[in-house]
Amino acid sequence: MTTVAAYAAPAAKAPLERTTIERRAVREFDVLIDIKFAGICHSDIHQAQEGWGEAIFPMVPGHEIAGIVSEVGPGVTKFKVGDRVGVGCMVDSCRECDNCKAGLEQHCVKGNVPTYNGTGTDGEPTYGGYAEKVVVDENFVVRVPEGLALDEAAPLLCAGITTYSPLKQWGAGPGKKVAVIGLGGLGHMGVKIAHALGAEVTVLSQSLRKKDDGLKLGADHYYATSDPKTFEELAGTFDLIVSTVSAPLDFGAYLSLLKTGGALVNVGAPEEPIALNLFSLIGGNKTLAGSMIGGIAETQEMLDFCAAHGIGAEIELIGASEINEAYERVLASDVRYRFVIDTATI
Repeated sequence: MTTVAAYAAPAAKAPLERTTIERRAVREFDVLIDIKFAGICHSDIHQAQEGWGEAIFPMVPGHEIAGIVSEVGPGVTKFKVGDRVGVGCMVDSCRECDNCKAGLEQHCVKGNVPTYNGTGTDGEPTYGGYAEKVVVDENFVVRVPEGLALDEAAPLLCAGITTYSPLKQWGAGPGKKVAVIGLGGLGHMGVKIAHALGAEVTVLSQSLRKKDDGLKLGADHYYATSDPKTFEELAGTFDLIVSTVSAPLDFGAYLSLLKTGGALVNVGAPEEPIALNLFSLIGGNKTLAGSMIGGIAETQEMLDFCAAHGIGAEIELIGASEINEAYERVLASDVRYRFVIDTATI
């Protein structure tokens, strides 16, 4: 066991505070990672505030982890000391079900083991990336290519894969019109990746406040959803819409923006249920879908793609003492576009 410093929420809705946690000893197939940077995802806030249901406390959030390998178990073949690596939203799965065998560990039938707010196969609670070090099985660690700065790579482990996966699955590419709802931590990555895939990209945001940013990030068009004319003008326009927001939307209105056979895919997860008139799906043979991160192989594919296209997250680097303030700013949409903790400050 190794004792490391971390920032934890001692209880639901309580401010995070500095503490220490125990990391397990390195086992045969484990990798010990010196965490250098940890992104702050909106889902960290949902879970620390029990917005998605009962949680495990004390909680060390953080599933956007980038660091350097400092020790490997005797059976490890994929990594060596000194490698630049990342850890995303899960650290284990059953590895035996059809989904796991198909590289869809995120949909493990028995449930994947989340990086934090979960229970490992050893029965111990999992603690995330707001910490100095983490021990992870090599099969749930990915390589960060040399072309990516570690601080800009950290958010790719959630925000990057969460948008890359549906864009790939629903065929974003040349000749396709793709809209991204929301230009936040997820949305800005969706714009960058959809643009790099060759799609014509539109941002649908509440206001035009971030329009200049959106166009710089790769959007071809930018519309305010607070303007009713937007929904008239864009009716029947898009092959694919990816919603990155965590607020309940008027899904009927957004479905009207799809072409016949188009898909609206949700990666944002509102805490409240939604209401939907199914005629908005039936008319036009449309799809309302969800998507959750990606498997380990697809996460590596995403990192390689981002490195090849020079794509990192737009970040604001903060010290650990600023985490609680950062949470408030995320809730106020006051971040361009992802807070990343310099874990040397923990």
